[in-house]
Amino acid sequence: MVDVSHKADTIREAIARGAVTLSPRTISLISRGRITKGNVLTTARLAGIMAAKRVGDLIPLCHPLNVSHVRVEFALKRRGRRARIDIQSTARFVGKTGVEIEALTAVAVAALTIYDMCKAVDRTMRITSVRLVKKFKNPVAHD
Repeated sequence: MVDVSHKADTIREAIARGAVTLSPRTISLISRGRITKGNVLTTARLAGIMAAKRVGDLIPLCHPLNVSHVRVEFALKRRGRRARIDIQSTARFVGKTGVEIEALTAVAVAALTIYDMCKAVDRTMRITSVRLVKKFKNPVAHD
């Protein structure tokens, strides 16, 4: 594990994105609440947030962070014979190290949850383009 004790606390934020490609029929079932396992997007959002909070337990030598904010959002897109669910996660934390792994993990686990919940109706799904989009830090304001 990297020693970050000498670093100053800063406000850290990271944004990650990814996608699940699937059939138009499956995206229609999701949007109408017709997937047998339940509400896909609500479950995937919760799974992504929970995963971001547990990164220190999942990734060896990753600092366990007490993240202060995680948001997971979805955009459903249909185009011809294919459809896609775009996933974006934002993670925020005040501390000495970045939160990009937390944001990436939230996207990946949300995508895996969508896949798991829909695999019985769609064997063509693909998880794609999981990537870090932006990370930044700002000094902590002191009163």
